[in-house]
Parts: sequence; C-alpha cells; structure tokens
Amino acid sequence: MSKDFRKTLKERPIVFDGATGTMLQRLGLKPGGCPDELNLTAPEVVRKVHSAYREAGSDVVTTNTFGSTRVKLREYGLDNRLREINTAAARNAREAVGEDGFIAGCIGPTGRFVEPVGDMGFDEAVDIFKEQAEALSAGGVDLFIIETMMDIKEMKAAIIAARETGLPVVATMTFDESMRTILGTSPEVFAVVADALGVDCAGANCSLGIDGIYRALAAMSTVTDLPLIAQPNAGIPVLKGTETVFPATPEEMAEYVPRLVSVGVRILGGCCGTTPEHISMMGADFRSLKAEKREPKRFTALASRTTVALFGGGLPPITVGERINPTGRKKLAEEIKEGKISIIRKEAREQADSGAHVLDVNVGVPDIDEAAAMKRAVFAVNENCRLPVVIDSPKIKAIEEGLKAVDGKPLINSVSGEEEKLRTILPLAKKYGAAVLGLTLDDDGIPKTAEGRLKVAEKILERALAAGLKREDVVIDCLAMTVSAEPRGAVETLRAIRLVKERLGLATILGVSNISFGLPSRGSINAHFLSMAIEAGLDSAIMNTKNEAMMDAYHASLVLLGHDEKAERYIGRFGKRGPARTQEQAGREEAAGIGEKIIRAVVDGDTEHIVGLVEEALREGWEPLRIGNEALIPGLDEVGRLFASNVYFLPQVISSADAVKMAFERLKGEMKGKKGAGLGRVIMATVKGDIHDIGKNIVCTLLENHGFEVIDLGKNVPAERIVEEAEKTNADIVGLSALMTTTVMEMDNVIKKLREHGVKAKTIVGGAVVTPEFAKKVGADEYGGEATEAVEKMKRLVGAEKSA
Repeated sequence: MSKDFRKTLKERPIVFDGATGTMLQRLGLKPGGCPDELNLTAPEVVRKVHSAYREAGSDVVTTNTFGSTRVKLREYGLDNRLREINTAAARNAREAVGEDGFIAGCIGPTGRFVEPVGDMGFDEAVDIFKEQAEALSAGGVDLFIIETMMDIKEMKAAIIAARETGLPVVATMTFDESMRTILGTSPEVFAVVADALGVDCAGANCSLGIDGIYRALAAMSTVTDLPLIAQPNAGIPVLKGTETVFPATPEEMAEYVPRLVSVGVRILGGCCGTTPEHISMMGADFRSLKAEKREPKRFTALASRTTVALFGGGLPPITVGERINPTGRKKLAEEIKEGKISIIRKEAREQADSGAHVLDVNVGVPDIDEAAAMKRAVFAVNENCRLPVVIDSPKIKAIEEGLKAVDGKPLINSVSGEEEKLRTILPLAKKYGAAVLGLTLDDDGIPKTAEGRLKVAEKILERALAAGLKREDVVIDCLAMTVSAEPRGAVETLRAIRLVKERLGLATILGVSNISFGLPSRGSINAHFLSMAIEAGLDSAIMNTKNEAMMDAYHASLVLLGHDEKAERYIGRFGKRGPARTQEQAGREEAAGIGEKIIRAVVDGDTEHIVGLVEEALREGWEPLRIGNEALIPGLDEVGRLFASNVYFLPQVISSADAVKMAFERLKGEMKGKKGAGLGRVIMATVKGDIHDIGKNIVCTLLENHGFEVIDLGKNVPAERIVEEAEKTNADIVGLSALMTTTVMEMDNVIKKLREHGVKAKTIVGGAVVTPEFAKKVGADEYGGEATEAVEKMKRLVGAEKSA
C-alpha cells in the first residue's frame, strides 16, 4: 500500500473503521469515564479495538481522541495532559496496525459555539484545534478526520488549524432528518465551505442511519467535485430492555453501499453502533464497485450558514445588494462611526426581501476601527438574513476580520492586477476559503480597451491558481466606466465581459450603477445597461435590489435570455407585488403601537433597541407584567413558529432570546414585589456520565424567557442530586438531557428514583440519541425534541398539572 493518502484516494476506494465508543463499551468502558484517558491507562484495550478493525479490512484506523481538545479534557481535569494523551493515541494506533495502515487523527467538537451564537472567539477556536492537531501530528498520524461537527464556524476553525500541519484533512458534519445541523447548516452549505477550505474529502457521519447519510451526500454531490465520505450509524438507536441498541445489521448496511458509490463516496466507514462485522461486510462490497464518473462543477458557489448562491457556468445571473455601504449615506456612516448596527440589520432584511441573492458589506468610514466595524456588520448580516456576503474593503485587517466573522463562504471585494493586492489578498482567500472579485486594473491603472482588461484578468487568474484557488473562485469585474466621462465606456465594458467569458470561462460581476454617474434619470440608464450586460454574459450584478426598475430589468432579462423557464420567476415577482405602499400606510407602520414594536424587536433579535422600547412602554404606563405577557412572550411565540417552519434556525432563536433577556433584566428593577407566579419551576440537568450541555443550555435560556423559574444543575449530575433538588424546591418539572448512548439509560435510573421518593414533578427527556419511543419506555411524561418544541411541551405539562 502506498503511504501517500492523497495518492491512494485518487487511485481506489478507502475503508475507514467503525465506532470506537461501541467497541470500548464491549470491552468494559464504564459510562461517565473519559474514553480518551484510556490511551494512557489502558492502551492495550485501545489497541485491541484498532486491531479488530484492521483485521476487518480497514485501511484507516482513527485515533481515540474525539474529545482530546483542552476544552473537553478539562471536564475530566486532564487538560494538562493533552499532548501526552494525543501522542499516546497516535502511537497506540500505529502499534496496532503497523506501518502499512493509515492513522487518522480524530478531532471532535469542543461542545461550545463560536461567536456570535456562542462565546468562543474564532481565533480561540483555531488555537484550540491547532494545539490538538500539532500533538497528533507529533505522534505520527497520516491525516486528520474532523468529525461530528454541528457548527460550521467551528468546522472552519478546525480545518484551518489542521491544514496548517500540511497533512491531509477529511471532514464530516452531522445532520438530522431535516437535512440540517442543529444551527441550520445544510449538506450543500457544508460541501461548498469545506471545498473552498481545501479539505481532501468531505461528508457526513452520526445522527442518521445509512439512508439518511445517503441523502446528505447526494445533496453534497450537487455542489462539489470532492471525494465524499460516508460514516453512518447502524440505524437509529432503540431501547431493548435496559440497553440502547443500534438495529441495522451488517447485511442491511452493505445493501446500501452501491447507492453511496453512485453519488461519489470514495471513503466508507461507520459511526455509532457499527462494529468490525459491519466494516468487513460493507468494505468488501465497497471495494468491488467501480466509481462512477462525475461531471465537473463549473459554477461559482458562495454560502451563508444556511444557504448557497450559485452563479456562472451557465446558471442564471444573480444579484448582489449594494446598500450596506456608507458612501453617500450620512446616517449609515454616523451609525457605523458610533458602533451601531440598526440600519445594517434593516438593510440586510429589506434587501433579502427585495430579491437579493448575496449582500455586499462595506463599512468604510474615516477615522474608525474598520476591522471591528466589519466584524459587527458581518455578524449583523449573518443574524438578520440567510444570504451569503461580499466582504468589501481595501484594508487587509478589515477583510481578515470579516473572513473570521462570516458564517459560510464569502466573496472578497477585491483583488486586482496590482502587485500588492495579489500578494496580500490571495493568501487570505486561500486560508479562509473565500472566492475573490478581481478588478481588471493593475499598477498602470484601468486599461482603456477590452483586450487590456482581459490581459489583467488573465494575470489575476494565473496568480490565483498559483496560490491554490480554484478557477471557479475567481470572479472578474470588467469595470463599468461612467459614460458621461467615457462615451465608449459601456461598449468596452460589454466587450470585456464577452472576452472574459469566451477566453477564460470565468464568472463575471459588475457594479452596474457606476455607468450613470453624473447623468439625470440614472435608474433608466442603469436598468438598460443591466439588461445589456446580462446578454453579454454578466453572471452577477452589484445593484440596488430595492429599486423596482432595476429588478424588473433583471427579471425581464432572465426571461428573454432563457434563464427563467416558463417565465415562472417573472410571473411570481409580479404576482406577489401588491399596490404601491401609500404615505398613509407608511404612516400607520411608523405609528405602530409600542407592544407591536417590542414584538418586532424580539422577532428581529434587536438587542440594540429592545431596552429603549421597554422603557418607552413603561413611560406610556405599561405594567412590567403586561410588557412580558403582551409583547415579549408573543414575540418569542412568533420566533418559535418561524423556527418550526424552518424560516428561523437556532442562531436567530438565540439572538431573540438574548433580546428578551435584556428586556427582562431592565424590568427586574420595576417589579418591586409585583412579580407574577410564573409558569412553573423547572430543574434541568445533564445526567451522570455525560458532559454535553449545549442543547440543555439553550432550553434553559428559552424557559427563563418564557417565564419559568429554572434551576440548572449543570452536567454529569448524579441521580441523587437531582432527586434531592426536586424534593427541596418542589419542582413542577424535571428535564433530563443526554447525548451519548452510553449515558442515556441513566435517565431511566433518575426517573425511577424520582418515583421511589414520591416526587410528583413531571419529567421530560431530550438529547441527540433520545427518541419519543425511548421517552415512553423509560416512563417520561414528555419527549423534548427541538428547543422551542420542548418549551411548548413544558407549558402544556404545567398547564395540565395546575388544571388537574
């Protein structure tokens, strides 16, 4: 076997191992113990697992280091032994499989979210993963597998850290049945981001059986040429007696392998519940199948946390909203200078509603910290719409801060043929996984002719490819020159677009409105020029998408050029357009009652204005309880509805919860003994042996905002402590969380002890491996499900109890 993993991946299919935790349980790992510590305390047990998979046919075995970042090891007081544990894990794997097998250094999630969803800075995340990657590399691993990630920004940080070692990187995220991660990322978004970051293989693992993993990978294959990896669970876990069992047999999983190969799977392994028997049978079938030829993707892809935007390569042109730019906009410039974001938030929502596909973000105001302003602006856009962003700045520090802040894959505006720009911007794009907008100007200025601009575009492309970017990630701006000053400017720009498309086949972009500067009725010229540019081959237009004449021209051009089959988008646009908003209607919206304004602020997650609106309500004579019951809670109810319908995802829910928390903090001083009874008292705990608490913490926040009193006991909580607290506080509900199959049965133990002690509190259980059937079997009163769903169920539980 060649010891060059990348070469081997090109030559033939590769078989990974299966579940480490499942095997360690078979060999006596007790619930609640630190699996990673076994690398030091029981290396022979770890080697036995690796050897079993190697004997079953695994080409690659994975180190027992899923939780070996300093964040996870700190839960067991082992963070000071991080390097020792990781290097020992690599040595154990090598000793078990010899020099012929590949060793993949396993990197798992930290259990924290990256800001603004969580409190972990992006640089901090990179540093955490870099520390582990360097230790694994020192131990002798051949590659990395970053797996079971739920936060796309945490995944980005881990990939960046791992790639700095120079070793190959395989990356997988975990999706639920809705084909989203817990934070709303789709398989397509992940594939676009991972491809741009330069991973060697991307895919999906855990949470789903082989059929669900197939659906995730089929979606990925529509947007990337990367080899794919499948690591399914052995079905969805079920409870048999007191044991959690993964029901899918090796034979059942092997039958699905041809479908995986058909969508581009080149690496096959297993996750929870899979054993050497599964790997042996699936691997034999996998090796016997010939890989199907995949058509190369020629389009450019950008991504937010939840959405992709595809253009070029024959796809319909897209629009880039230009309104988040302080040039000529005094109020926006003042707000940026003051560190505020309300106009940016508003523009993000309105441009998304007007039909923009991507948003340009520019915060270029003199005498400010532009890097900090860019971070704030990108966070605001990420939280207020689902669109990818263009990071628009001439300053390197601001661009890099924007690249760290952005959720998905952005476009950098801009690079050019200027040597300084090429030298500084291209490495940033490569490191952070961005596409680049290439201005067709160089150190000699803007060429007068289309041929001159084509030459600059060729130079940008050549340097971008040398820096490691894909040609699809180079988007050329042929520069719209003002026709009032350059009478033939429009003609040369259109010629340049055609030349770039014909000679280089690159995607094109243009700031359309520049063409009309200094002329009357600019909108008319802009709209006509847009149609001409699209006919010439323009793939993306930077424009005011709130201008109806421009959007009419855009949609009409799509129809006339065959990009809008059956004119469905065109008809839909005019079908949705109602009568023009009158001044009277605008006045009514402006005069919306304070209650409606607070509801809107909650729904928008407007932490900047929520306290001011609460104070306005108090001045108008609203009692604190009325503000909560008639404004804050209805706002949260609407957020829950949007979340249930997949309009909102967890980041928006958390943003709204933060706004409500600020409002309640302001109201505390006004209560003065007027506090109502509240909805009920809830004890929340992650059960003994389990150190995962992300989901529990989110539920706690939402419960508090809805009026519950929450007693959060934390994680790894013994049953006795939960029972004691429930008795002492006379709790209405006990909520239990578990993420792992090794700890989920502790819920059964806790519920039994609660009943033995005569505790009358209702019980609700939740977590990644918990199902409605499991909840019923262990005698819980409710199954939690999603965070907002769990809150509604707890409302019903206390309502039923109080009406009984």
